[in-house]
Parts: sequence; C-alpha cells; structure tokens
Amino acid sequence: MDNTIIVIIAAVVGIAVGFIIAKILERNNSSQLIKNAKKSAQGILKEAKTEGEAIKKDKILQAKEKFIELKAEHEKVITNREKKINEAEKRTRDKESQVSSELSKNKKLNATIENKKKEYEDRLDILEKKRAEVEKMHRSQIEQLEVISSLSAEDAKAQLMESLKEEAKTDAMAYIQNSVEEAKMTAQQEAKKIVINTIQRIGTEEAIENCVSVFNLESDDVKGRIIGREGRNIRAIEAATGVEIIVDDTPEAIILSCFDSVRREIARLSLHKLVTDGRIHPARIEEVVRKTSKQIEEEIIDVGKRTVIDLGIHGLHPELIKAVGRMRYRSSYGQNLLHHSREVAKLCGVMASELGLNPKLAKRAGLLHDIGKVPETETEVPHAILGMQWAEKYGEKPEVCNAIGAHHDEIEMTSLLSPIVQVCDAISGARPGARRQVLDSYIQRLKDLEDIAFGFNGVNKAYAIQAGRELRVMVESEKVSDDKAAQLSFEISQKIQTDMTYPGQVKVTVIRETRAVNIAK
Repeated sequence: MDNTIIVIIAAVVGIAVGFIIAKILERNNSSQLIKNAKKSAQGILKEAKTEGEAIKKDKILQAKEKFIELKAEHEKVITNREKKINEAEKRTRDKESQVSSELSKNKKLNATIENKKKEYEDRLDILEKKRAEVEKMHRSQIEQLEVISSLSAEDAKAQLMESLKEEAKTDAMAYIQNSVEEAKMTAQQEAKKIVINTIQRIGTEEAIENCVSVFNLESDDVKGRIIGREGRNIRAIEAATGVEIIVDDTPEAIILSCFDSVRREIARLSLHKLVTDGRIHPARIEEVVRKTSKQIEEEIIDVGKRTVIDLGIHGLHPELIKAVGRMRYRSSYGQNLLHHSREVAKLCGVMASELGLNPKLAKRAGLLHDIGKVPETETEVPHAILGMQWAEKYGEKPEVCNAIGAHHDEIEMTSLLSPIVQVCDAISGARPGARRQVLDSYIQRLKDLEDIAFGFNGVNKAYAIQAGRELRVMVESEKVSDDKAAQLSFEISQKIQTDMTYPGQVKVTVIRETRAVNIAK
C-alpha cells in the first residue's frame, strides 16, 4: 500500500510538472511542446496505474498467505488442547475404575473378616469347653495321686520346692565359681589396660644424679686459696659442711663428694660465694656456710610448697612439706626422689580415677610414699615404716599411712590405695632410663638393635627410636630395590625375634629414597 501511494504521488508530481511545462510553453506560444508534455504525463499516469495494480495484487496475496498460516496455527493449538482434554478424561475414567475395583475388594475383604471372626469365636467356645474338661480331669488326677501317695497337694509341692532349692543351690554355686574365674581373668586384663593407659598418660623428665658434684673455677690459682695455709681453709669447709673436697689435677675444677645431696649443694653454694667474694678464711667460711644452710632450708620449704600446689594437694603438715622439699636433693638408684614421687603421685591419681577411687587421696599417698628416705638423722628403721610413722604423727588419714608403710610389703595392706601406690612405684622405677641399673641394659639393648640392622647388606644408617619400640633403617637405593626393601624389613624382624630378648614389640621400618642433586652456577 505504501508503494501505491508513492506511485500516485509520483503521478501527481508528474502531472504538476507537465502542467507547469504546458503553462511555460503556452507563454512561449509553443503548442508542440504542450502536446508532448500531455503525452508524457498520460504515459506516466498509465504506468503508475499499472504498477499500483501489481503492487495491490501482491499485497492481497501476502495477506491471504498470512491468514492461512495463522489459521493453521490456531487449528494446531485447538487440536493439542483437545488431545490433553481427552487424556485427562481417560485418566479420570481409569481412576474411577480403579476406585470401583478397590471398593469391591474391600467389600469382599470385609466379608472374609466377618467369616474369620465368626470362625474364631466358634473356636474360642470349643477351647473353653476343652479347658473346663482338662481342669476337671486334672483335679481328678490330683485326687487319685493324693490317695495313692498318701500326700496332699501342698505337701507334694513343698517336697518339690525343697528338691528344686537344692538343685538351684548347686547350679548357683557352679555359676558363681565360673563367674569368679571369669572375673579374675577379666580383672587381670582390665588391670593391664589401666596400667598401660597410665603409662601412656604420664611423661616426666629423666634425672640421673651422682654422689659427686663438680665445682668449676675460673683458674687453677683459686685452688691454692681454697686449700689455704697448711690446708686450714679446706679443713674448715669440710668440717662446716660435712662434704669431702677433692682437689686433683683436673683443670679449673674441684670435686665435692658426699652421699647427702643437701650437704653437697650447701658446700657448692658456699664455695661459690667465697670465691666470688675473695675472702677465704675459717671465720668467713663458717659464716657463709651458716647463711647458705639457712638459704637452702628456705628453698627446701619453697620447693615443697610448689610441689603440693602443682599436684593439687591441700592441708599437708609443714614438716611433711619440708620433707617433700628435701627429696629434691636425694636420689634413689640414680633417680631423683622428688621427680620419682611426683611421677608416682600422678600415676596414682590416674589409676584411682580409673578404678573409681578418690584421686586426691591417691596423689597424697603417692607423693608421701618415700618421705622416709629423707631423715635429718640416720636411723635403722626401714624408710617405708619411718614414712608411715611420720604420716601418723602429722595427722594423715589411715589409708594414706597404710599405703606408705605397705608399699614394700613390710606391713599388711588394709586399703585399696596400698596396692595402687605399690604398682605405681614399680612402674616409675622400672621405666626405661629412670634408674641407672636399668639404664645400662636399656642402652645396650638399643645398641644391639642397631647392630643387627647394620649386619645386612645395603644398610646405610639405623636408628632405634620410640624407646626401643621401633627400628628405623635407611638403605642405599642403588643396592636395595623396593621389593628387596620389604624383604629386608622381614628378615631384620626375624633376626631380632630370634637373637634378642625384649619387652613388647619392635617395629622395623625400612626407608629407601633416591636423591638427585645438581648445582646451578
């Protein structure tokens, strides 16, 4: 339609142009030109009409095609909608038929249930009649038995009960015996678990002390001043401290020897003050030793107080606190006594908690079990008995006193704390490296483990770790393959198993690695 309008406009423009040209020609009195212009205008009008008709026909055809296309789409939509409606109607009919079938089934089921119920009621009636008959027969049989046995039903029941009681007692005794045996086995296993868990939870520092202390000097010239004229200074120090002073060829050092570590510490600190001050003579020595002794006594009390506070023990007598502090300067088989007592106290607390006992009381007994080893004067009384006497003297509970006195079986155990203290004392003393006599064999066993590994070809390094529970072996990658490494681990474990005696198990780990090293310049 837009093209038709354009053509019409063009025709009008042409007519206007022709009219203008005609006017011009008329003015110029040129009739011929007017005729030609009219002819051209008519031709333009004819062409415009023809072209407009063609465009009109095309537009009509396009409109018809669009109408047909829209009609087809509409019919398609209607067809799909009708199809969905038909499917929904079909589903509804299916559901209706299904519901109808279910209703018919339910009716049949209800009828069946009713029949079963009636049948069940009939059976109940029959059973009731039979039960009445059985009871009647049972009563008649009991009467006949009473006549035959000359016993009433109550007497027979009493005799039966007596026989059943005897049989039950026998079975109960057998059951109790089996339960006791099983409990013993289980108790032993549980005790082992508790001991193992206690060992795993505890961790303390190792301390190995000797009967001698080394006092270092700045130069050997100080030795002469310590000895003094004709040895009077060294004799004064020995007399005041009770410690033997050994001056030998050891460069820049002298040795203090005494079984009592408290005296050795007093002598060491006194010598340090005298050497620092520079005034060394008998009167000065006695004064310094007296002050140092007082200082050590105060330090002993402070150590005791810190120990009981760390362990959470309250209400301990001051004399017992002082005895605990003195344990710092005493060793047993190379094991520091205070560290040993702290360790035993912690072990006792853990084990008592596992057994449902009082952990605070167990810690108290564990800490005080060796206080008899630190008497201020020599005595012939065993240290366990002496410690028990001290505990009784200073108001400790009977369970604690018995645990102290019985931890070496010198008196009879009367409480459950006593075996706990005894076991924990043995655990602390037997720990590898805790005491000197055990340490030697322990170190030798670790060396033997490493030597066995070095006896195999291709082994580069061997380390016994985890307190001897693991042997870590480094092999040369050029000589030992991956498969050979696994075989080597097995062979080393078999060699250890056949040639050595050791507690527990030893894990053998063979490590093979390849290293590539280059240097960038």
